[in-house]
Amino acid sequence: MLPLTREKSIPLGMAPSDSPSLQPITRRGILKAGCAGAAGVALYSTAVARHWIDVTRHNVPLAGLAESFDGLRIVQLSDIHMDEFTEPVFLQYVVDRINLLEPDVILMTGDFVSFDISTKKFAIGSAWQCANILTGLKCKHVFASLGNHDVFVDAAEVTAALTANGIRVLTNASVPLERGGARIWLAGVDDPVEGEPNPELAIPASIRGLPNEPIILMCHAPDYADDLLQHPAGHSVSLMLSGHTHGGQVRLPIVGALQLPDLGKKYVEGWFRFGPMQLYVNRGIGTVGVPFRLDCPPEITLFTLRAA
Repeated sequence: MLPLTREKSIPLGMAPSDSPSLQPITRRGILKAGCAGAAGVALYSTAVARHWIDVTRHNVPLAGLAESFDGLRIVQLSDIHMDEFTEPVFLQYVVDRINLLEPDVILMTGDFVSFDISTKKFAIGSAWQCANILTGLKCKHVFASLGNHDVFVDAAEVTAALTANGIRVLTNASVPLERGGARIWLAGVDDPVEGEPNPELAIPASIRGLPNEPIILMCHAPDYADDLLQHPAGHSVSLMLSGHTHGGQVRLPIVGALQLPDLGKKYVEGWFRFGPMQLYVNRGIGTVGVPFRLDCPPEITLFTLRAA
C-alpha cells in the first residue's frame, strides 16, 4: 500500500527555502475540483455502471408447487428501453448472458421501448429491432407483459413485434405450463399506469385456488400489488414479478433514489411479501431520462422454484 504522505525531493543546488511553495486553496480551485469530480461520476455512470450487469439468483419456495416443477429456472428481464439509450450491442450481450443461465422459462415485464425524447415512429421501429434481437434467446417458453412506455407508444405495435418474433404477450391473460402431469399458471395484466389491468381476465375464477397449481403474475408497475390484493384474484397469486422503477436508477448516499415513477414509489426493488403472495421488483437493464445509473446496476434475475 502506498503511504498517505511522502517526502518531496529538492533538486541539487536548491536550498530548502527555495523549494516551490504550496498553492493556496481558492474558491475557484474548489469549484474546478468539484466540476472534475462531477464529470468523473457522470462518465462512470453512463459508460461503466449503466452496462455493469448484476445477475441475481434466488431460490423461491412456492406453496403447492408440484415436485415435477421443483428446480424450474425462470429468468426475469425488464425495462429494456430499446434504442434511446440501450444500444443493440448491449441488448445482444444481455441475451448472451441469459442464454448462459439456461433458463426453462423467460418472463419479460415490460417497457421494451421508450417514449421520452424520440418520436413514436422511431420507438415503434425500436420495438421491432428489440424483438428481433430477443429471438436469440435459447428458451422454449418466453412470455411478456407490457409496460407504460409500450402502451403509450402503441400497445398493438409492440405486441405485434414481440409476437412475430416468437414471444407470447400476456395482456390480461393466462396460460398453463405443464410438466410431468402437473401444472403452474403464468399470467399477465395490462400496464397499470397507461393501460387497463383486469385481474378478472388475467386470473379468472376457474384457475384460482386450484390445489398444486400456483400462479405467477407479470405486472409492470409494482405498487399495483396493493390494488391487486383488494381483488379476489390477488389472493391466488403466489409470485408477482414487476419492473418499472429501475431500482431508482440514480441513487445517492443518504438521499437514495432521486426520482421514482408513478406506481413505483412504494415497492422499489427486491423482495416484498403480502401473506401468501411474494413480490419481486427487478431493476431492469435500461434507463430513461438520462443514460446514467449510479449505485443501481442493471439486473437479470434468475429464480429457481422450490416446492414449499
